[in-house]
Amino acid sequence: MFSTLKTLFSGANARAEEQLRDTYSIELIDQKIREAEGNLRAAKMTLASLIQRQRTEIRQVEILEGRATDLLSRAKEALEGEREDLAQSAAAAVAEMENELTLRRQTVDRLEARVLQLRQSVETANRRIVDLKQGAVMARATRREQDLQRRLNQNLGQSPMEEAEGLISRVLNQDDPFEKGQILQEIDRGLNHSNTAQELADAGFGAPSRSTAADVLSRLKQVS
Repeated sequence: MFSTLKTLFSGANARAEEQLRDTYSIELIDQKIREAEGNLRAAKMTLASLIQRQRTEIRQVEILEGRATDLLSRAKEALEGEREDLAQSAAAAVAEMENELTLRRQTVDRLEARVLQLRQSVETANRRIVDLKQGAVMARATRREQDLQRRLNQNLGQSPMEEAEGLISRVLNQDDPFEKGQILQEIDRGLNHSNTAQELADAGFGAPSRSTAADVLSRLKQVS
């Protein structure tokens, strides 16, 4: 039973979350785009730092190459001048520079690979954000259309015209109070037997209780 209740609660929470996401989908889209833009800015800063470090390493390589070339030239002159001691010192310095150059060139190569990879990622992210912004514009337009259609459907569901038609039909279908009054009078006459004498008089038994068109014509003929 506990497992069943847990499943029901999980389903209810999932439906509530889905409904909430649908209700605030436009706001969520905008928020996610802002988060993506923040990540893109951070990636750009990292890319800029890598490029700056790469350029620094390249400058250091160029400086070391220049110093090594200069020392080699001076060591050659020292050898020609029979100053092998100075040439030996210069050679040792050049050897250290060449070892450092090897490490720095490797660093430059690694930085170049990382810069290329990150630059591609930044370009891809930038294109996706542009697409997301265009999609957000379309989503907002679609949501406005949906809201308008929803309100239109609500109005069509019980429009003023339908309400007027219903009221007219209700008035026309109401009972006629005049006819109802006549029926009540007939019922009352039947209850006190006042219509019995009239029925007998109309059949020719006894004096008539009311004047008829035939009586009026008969009087007119007698006068003439």
